[in-house]
Amino acid sequence: MEPGEYDRMNAVEDEMWWYAGAHANALAGLARYCPDAGAAILDAGCGTGGLLRQLTCAWPDRPMVGLDYDGRACAMARAKSGRAAVQGSVDRLPFADRTFGAIVSLDVLCHQNVDDRAALHEMSRCLAPGGVLILNLPAYAWMMSYHDCQVRTARRYDRGELKALFAATGLETRLITYWNSFLFPLMILRRKLLPAPSASDVAPYPPWLDRLFRGLLAIERRCIAAGIGLPFGGSLLSIWVKHG
Repeated sequence: MEPGEYDRMNAVEDEMWWYAGAHANALAGLARYCPDAGAAILDAGCGTGGLLRQLTCAWPDRPMVGLDYDGRACAMARAKSGRAAVQGSVDRLPFADRTFGAIVSLDVLCHQNVDDRAALHEMSRCLAPGGVLILNLPAYAWMMSYHDCQVRTARRYDRGELKALFAATGLETRLITYWNSFLFPLMILRRKLLPAPSASDVAPYPPWLDRLFRGLLAIERRCIAAGIGLPFGGSLLSIWVKHG
């Protein structure tokens, strides 16, 4: 990301509605598909540590570690979460085979400095048999905008592209769904129709608006938990399991 984006993330990720929704989706996926308290967790692309702290609050006794390519972000993540955060690339994970029971990676495979196929191979290698991979990715190539330039997003995905990307990994699908669906029309308006601002959309929101947006995402989570896949949205959530 642009250097200033780490500071923006660090300042708002514990409060902003989008991070709250993405983190809650990840925690719900782990609780359902990887409940084993002894299974180690990797936050691959942990940024400044917001998710790592949420994971620690949810499972304080589970082994877990973060990884990010930016050393300053790793320092922020360590300070915020109290967990180890290793500097490195998701294309070449510095961990042994079958180390983790779960890997979570939020909006990382899409980055300019990431080879998404190599990163998936590495994540599969580091997962233990029965291990779970939880991914969040930005949706739709046609939604590329000023925000993607600021956070250095090189790719946005649709459901078919994601399935094709995973075809050679040996990982089995448990869930693929869009989310941030209710707010998607506002996202289109903001990013495609209005004049582009000079910074990303990572910013504090008025408390009343933040609460409204969080409430809408909570409704979406209940739909997903009930097995109702959302047909469109600003982000794409997927959960995969490794066999053998």
